[in-house]
Amino acid sequence: MSETDNELDVITIGRSSVDLYGEQIGGRLEDMASFAKYLGGSPTNIAAGCARLGLRSALITRVGNEHMGRFIVEQLQREGVETSGVVTDPQRLTALVLLGIRDRESFPLIFYRENCADMALCEDDIDPAFIARARAVCVTGTHLSNPQTEAAVLKALRLARDGGKKTALDIDYRPNLWGLAGHGAGESRFIASDQVTAKLQSTLHMFDLIVGTEEEFHIAGGSTDTVSALRAVRAVSSATLVCKRGPMGAVAFDGSIPDDLDAGETGPGFPIEVFNVLGAGDGFMSGLLRGWLTGEDWPTALKYANACGAFAVSRHGCTPAYPSWEELRFFLQRGIKTPALRHDRELEQIHWSTNRSGAWPVMRVFAFDHRLQFEEMADAAGADHGRIGMFKKLCLDAALTVADGREGYGILCDNRLGSDALHAAAGSGLWIGRPAELPGSRPLSLEAELGEDLGGIGEWPVEHVVKVLCHCHPDDDEELRRQQEATVKRLFAAARRNRLETLLEVIPSKIGPVDDSTTADLIERFYKIGVYPDWWKLEPMKTDTAWANACAAVEKYDAHTRGIVVLGLEAPAEELADSFECAARHELVKGFAVGRTIFADVAKAWLAGNTTDREAVASMVERYAALCAVWDAASARAQVR
Repeated sequence: MSETDNELDVITIGRSSVDLYGEQIGGRLEDMASFAKYLGGSPTNIAAGCARLGLRSALITRVGNEHMGRFIVEQLQREGVETSGVVTDPQRLTALVLLGIRDRESFPLIFYRENCADMALCEDDIDPAFIARARAVCVTGTHLSNPQTEAAVLKALRLARDGGKKTALDIDYRPNLWGLAGHGAGESRFIASDQVTAKLQSTLHMFDLIVGTEEEFHIAGGSTDTVSALRAVRAVSSATLVCKRGPMGAVAFDGSIPDDLDAGETGPGFPIEVFNVLGAGDGFMSGLLRGWLTGEDWPTALKYANACGAFAVSRHGCTPAYPSWEELRFFLQRGIKTPALRHDRELEQIHWSTNRSGAWPVMRVFAFDHRLQFEEMADAAGADHGRIGMFKKLCLDAALTVADGREGYGILCDNRLGSDALHAAAGSGLWIGRPAELPGSRPLSLEAELGEDLGGIGEWPVEHVVKVLCHCHPDDDEELRRQQEATVKRLFAAARRNRLETLLEVIPSKIGPVDDSTTADLIERFYKIGVYPDWWKLEPMKTDTAWANACAAVEKYDAHTRGIVVLGLEAPAEELADSFECAARHELVKGFAVGRTIFADVAKAWLAGNTTDREAVASMVERYAALCAVWDAASARAQVR
């Protein structure tokens, strides 16, 4: 089979876990008050890192039949990793790891892996047909520590070698996972062991590439002298040996091992600030595999690897720190502006915007996040405000009915009046936007639930998109502009810190006169103050020139924007059809977010007791589905042009 016949570039095999990273920096693990949840486990990290770099990666492991196991599978899928090789174990729990950043030298961690799911991996989990789909198999050393998991790894390696695949080993030596240290010694990286050395050396002949730190080659070679250890490995393996040397970079040896490690092939290093070394090796391996599997020479592959390792040590978490291919290319071309990469705003924006989960090429959003309008309708009908939440649940039912499990549908729903609907939408597959602004406020104020310090946004689910409507106009006086921009900037920063996307809505025609450049001027202003929303929500502009100007303003500053949705302003359906026709001609406009055109008349009747739940849902389904059809038709016509 030729390389072009393989649909996967690499399959990684071994550990999978949930990393719980302490969020307080500089304290003891005992004193951590909160934790961020990420993917973990060396092969799992490598699979995700490879996917971010454009390789078609897959993982073979086991996870528990519980929430953390499902998190791993779902997050891998969001990262673009093939998960058909991930087995759900009905009897064991998913492994957990607790980690912290104590200081520049100390990174405490505890492995919760007693009888965990991934250590139950067995030969039956290795499907020959699955191995045949890949160009390469990459394994890590931990799964050679147990007879059952070792048998699974060896089966995969034999199948790979018999099929002409490339094979790689990341030694990944953790003494306590080999039973050489106690539970509290998770940070330990080296304990000499003749048994571990013998076990590793019995398999080294099966690899084309072997990667490790100096300490990892010490255990593989049975010597604490690095040159002697590398020569011992060379005696049993013809693989390319890549030795990671910390701040001195890495060196590759294809043939005999010289007396001086500097005589091997090297790639440029990157002098950056070390913030967190955990997961750096997995980032390094991802970059190395990108170079190796795309036919680059070793200096280039090592350059990729060193850069990916640099990203990892400069950020919080393992997999979340790894770069996308676009980000890596940008970094290599532009270079280092600040040694603390996580504080490089330009780089962090590219990191954020090229690693977001999911794709939304079409957006058909039913917006029922209105608050003032619903309260006014309830008052007019003499209805208790508590019924508003019940009606919003009917709106959600209508949205789910129209979506019918398909992609490209969403809702805008608030928490103050619509919390039941908002919570019920979780995990439904709908795009979910949630408003943060206090309705009608100018200067902009935010919902009380966020708190004065915006700490309340930390309670929002990560699938919620922070939507904020800012009533602004280019002609606003300087003081008003300053106040509103400061609020938007604070909200934007809080959203990013909590890994939440943002949607910024502007409706300048509500404030003053507009022309073909008004909205574009507002967009540019927000970018200039450092606000990069993932989405824009814009009013239906009447000319192609106005739309072209707005789109050009977005693309000038953000080549990776999610896009624009057009709002409705309670326009009749026939007017919306005309506005959709104009907006759809611009590729950056992905769809609509419309509300009162769908629900207004229905809500008034329902709140007054003049229609049933079923009738209300049916009516909104009809209207929402009709708008979706109008947008889809307009979009199809635009594509033909």
